[in-house]
Amino acid sequence: MDSLTNSERVLYGSLYCLTFVTGLVDAGSWVAMGHVFTANMTGNIVFLGFAIGGVPGLSIARSMTALGFAIAGGFLAGKLDSLLEKRPRNMWLAAAFGIETLLLLSALTVSWYFTPLGGQHIATALYGVIALTALGMGMRNGTVKRLAVPDLTTTVLTLTVAALAFDFSLTPGNNPRWRRRIGSIVLMFSGAFVGVLLLKHSLVLLLGASAVLTAFCSLAQIYREETQHEAALRAPKR
Repeated sequence: MDSLTNSERVLYGSLYCLTFVTGLVDAGSWVAMGHVFTANMTGNIVFLGFAIGGVPGLSIARSMTALGFAIAGGFLAGKLDSLLEKRPRNMWLAAAFGIETLLLLSALTVSWYFTPLGGQHIATALYGVIALTALGMGMRNGTVKRLAVPDLTTTVLTLTVAALAFDFSLTPGNNPRWRRRIGSIVLMFSGAFVGVLLLKHSLVLLLGASAVLTAFCSLAQIYREETQHEAALRAPKR
C-alpha cells in the first residue's frame, strides 16, 4: 500500500466505495424489488433459470428486465469509452460514475413518486426501479471491466474469493493482493448489511445513499491525476 501514488489511492478508494454501493443496490433489489439482482448478473441469471423452472417467488419478467437493461448499460459504457478515449481516463471515469449517479437518482424519484399511489402504479414503479438500477450497474460493470484493476471489479467476488485461497495455498505468506481481496469482500458484505438496515426505513433512503456515494466517487475522479495504468488505456494501438 505504501508504494501507491495518491492518485492510485483515490482510484482504489473509489472502487472500494462502489463495491459497498453494490451491496446496497443488491440488498435493495433482492429484498424490495421482488427477489432479483440488479448489480450481480451472475446471481440474476441463476435466478432466471430458477424462475423458468417454476420456483415460487421468482419472476421471469423481473429477471429479464434486469438482465436486458444491464446489457444495455454495458453497451453504453463501451460507447462512452469510445467517445472519451482521447480524454484523460480519470475524466472518463468521472463521466461514467456521474451517469450512474443520475440513474440511481432517477430510480429514487420513480420509487418516491409512484409507490405511494398504490395499485398498478406500484408495479410500474417496481419495473422502473429495476430497469434504472440495472442500467446504471451495467454501465459500471462495463466501465470497471475496461479499467481492469485486478481484484477490484466492484460487483463480482467469485474469482476474488477463489484467488485469495489459491494464492495462499501455493505460496503461504506471499499473497501480494490479499488486502485488496479481503477489502472487497468485507465492503460488499457491509453494503448488503447496511442496505437491509436502510430498507427498514425505505427503498428511497437506500437509493439516496447509493447515489450520494457514487456521486462522491465521480467527483473524486475529477480532482485526481491520471495514473500510468489509465494512460496506457488510451495509448495509440499499434
